[in-house]
Amino acid sequence: MPPEPAVIADRYELSVNATMRVVEDAWIGETLLFVLRERLGLPGAKNACEQGECGSCSVLLDGVVVCACLVLAVDAVGSEIQTVEGLSASGDAADIQAALVRGGGVQCGFCTPGFVVAIYDLLRRNPDADEMAVREALSGNLCRCTGYGRILDAVRAVQRARAS
Repeated sequence: MPPEPAVIADRYELSVNATMRVVEDAWIGETLLFVLRERLGLPGAKNACEQGECGSCSVLLDGVVVCACLVLAVDAVGSEIQTVEGLSASGDAADIQAALVRGGGVQCGFCTPGFVVAIYDLLRRNPDADEMAVREALSGNLCRCTGYGRILDAVRAVQRARAS
């Protein structure tokens, strides 16, 4: 028996960074990561492991950090998606990004958007997070270049700056 043809979703809308975005002629099985990057032109979330292990594709889905590679885009209909581009556009993550750059927490930059999303989420929920809470919040993000010391230092720098 020949395989069935792929199911095409004629049209659906996603709320991304507080803007309704139309997705047309998409395969129903496309991941949120693929749709964000390839259909909506938002390349911030990176495609690395495609298994939810590295955190490079982290986004906020209804305020919760998720790996966009594990979420079907059509399952995100009716939810609010916030990408690293949305955090940057509003200025909400500018201090996090600057601290990572200043502190040497960025080298190749591939993991950086996922770390920015995770740090933003942590500090939004728990601005005074202690060392263990920071490490736990970042445990879903992998970096192969900088090591984690400089990334952790950047989090502490943001906490100090925001507290003053």
